[in-house]
Amino acid sequence: NFLRRFQTEQNDFLGRIITGDETWVYSWDPETKRQSAKWRDFDESRPEKVRRKQGALKVMHMIFFDMNGVILRWPVPIGTTINAQHYKKVLQDKLKPDIRKKRPGLLESGILFHHDNAPVHTARAVRDVLAGYKLELLEHPRYSPDLAPCDFHLFPKMKEHLRGQRFETEEDIIQATKVAIKNLDKCSYVTAFKDWL
Repeated sequence: NFLRRFQTEQNDFLGRIITGDETWVYSWDPETKRQSAKWRDFDESRPEKVRRKQGALKVMHMIFFDMNGVILRWPVPIGTTINAQHYKKVLQDKLKPDIRKKRPGLLESGILFHHDNAPVHTARAVRDVLAGYKLELLEHPRYSPDLAPCDFHLFPKMKEHLRGQRFETEEDIIQATKVAIKNLDKCSYVTAFKDWL
């Protein structure tokens, strides 16, 4: 259904989609093998690498974006549980006003909203709020996190900028995440949607 709609509507279809999800950002995330790679001479031995765990301090971020960039980046207050009521509140109090402010044209053309099948996202309270916004909810295949643009594109790109850095406080994590998102190339959002297809 998704591909059929794209074939008939093309970029008008992709341009109306807003997608989002949640992710943890840690006070320290080890570098990937590729990031920690070093050049060495032929006769030099390989450097020893110690396996390290992620930092204990972490902040959950809720991020919603479209082809033009991030619409909402919301750091969840520490100690708050993401449940249907909290998610519904973020949609009402944060996302809807930000769409009005940053993407007013989307309200007239009609928003296609996408998120994965997490129980928080599929709760009745959340579905009722989304139905009240007169937007169309795009289906997400079950057990397919690899088909969510946040999971296969945005979050890995964002975290690539944060790996190997240490943050002392929640505020440091929040500011670094904000900077990492700002540093993403504007074309990367278009790429996320093209890769999704």
